[in-house]
Amino acid sequence: MKIPDQSIESSQSVAAPVAPPQTLEGERLAWLALTMTSGLGPTRIWRAVNATGTAQGVLGLPLTRLEGLRLPAASAQQIFSGKSLAEAEKEWSLVQQGGGMLVTPADEEYPERLREIFDPPTLLWLRGEKALLAQPGIAIVGTRHPTPYGTGMAEMLARDLAAHGLIVLSGMARGVDTAAHRGALDARAKTVAVWGTGIDVIYPKENKRLAEQILEAGGAIISEYPMGTFPAPQNFPIRNRILSGMSVGVLVIEAGENSGTRITARCALEQNREVFAVPGNVTSKNSWGPNTLIKQGAKLVATWEDVWEELPTQVRLEVEERQGIASSDGSAASLFSKPNLPDLPEDQAHVFDALRQDQALQLDELVEKLEGKLSSSEIFTALFELELAGRVRAMPGKNYVRTF
Repeated sequence: MKIPDQSIESSQSVAAPVAPPQTLEGERLAWLALTMTSGLGPTRIWRAVNATGTAQGVLGLPLTRLEGLRLPAASAQQIFSGKSLAEAEKEWSLVQQGGGMLVTPADEEYPERLREIFDPPTLLWLRGEKALLAQPGIAIVGTRHPTPYGTGMAEMLARDLAAHGLIVLSGMARGVDTAAHRGALDARAKTVAVWGTGIDVIYPKENKRLAEQILEAGGAIISEYPMGTFPAPQNFPIRNRILSGMSVGVLVIEAGENSGTRITARCALEQNREVFAVPGNVTSKNSWGPNTLIKQGAKLVATWEDVWEELPTQVRLEVEERQGIASSDGSAASLFSKPNLPDLPEDQAHVFDALRQDQALQLDELVEKLEGKLSSSEIFTALFELELAGRVRAMPGKNYVRTF
């Protein structure tokens, strides 16, 4: 699902490659100074840097030249007075104390795909592995209130795509985003979380452990917001253009009519990215987003192969070369096939096998289903042990789903 290339052509006039700086560290600090300047957004900063060749060049201009670049008077004064550079030095100190790093357009690690979009971020705050930013990835997005089906599909597709060499990107929000990151981690793969807060402000707070797991697995957390930035509502729609811009395609799993996921899908279209969608139950409000996208031409996705087949040949070759994966590999898992069960005691194996990942099962139905195999007390004990092990999740109303 693509639109013509005029959006990319217009973006190149905003974010053309900059001249190599004389001092890389100085250039990084200069980009940070411009980014920290009040009243300047990415478009104005890119225009000013393109006019002078480097970010350091902008900082060295006299006040009249700064104003001649159509910068707001207050912004020009802040740069000329040295206040922007002082703010940058303070911020850089905070980044170092927080174990982070900065990626600017002067760095080789700055994602080339981001340079293609209309208003690429002028700076990325990062924790984790910066080499991941340049690798082909798929953004998986969706509602914060998924059904068990949506959660299961997000985990399954993320796990399979990650296992076949693609980087899974998402926003680490509740719901589908969280499930996508967990699916990638289940594949023992690296995943990238794009935040709408500072890289030192975990949101939502219950995902603190997930953030730690992402970094422990060699993944990355990135943001275009300074340290300490709180989760303001307006940050997240702006963040979404980075999710789609860094990826080769966006996969939508459950999204209501007014979901913020629509913004990410629209950004993907404007950025000439592929849009994929998992179909849902037409009677569910969460299915409105993906089903509408499919009607409009998005690629219908049921398994990881549906995404893989639509990727550009160059991307597939790059992933296969890195991972040693044959494109004909058909080892994907399915929600509707019985997976290899973990090594479990017999009573737990019976309960685990009776549950599904895509559909919750009520406790009374589970007892009835296992009648003759296990007693009620044995089922309760097995559920308790499986839940402690993270293999089963309890839902409201004494409903249960398995986690993989």
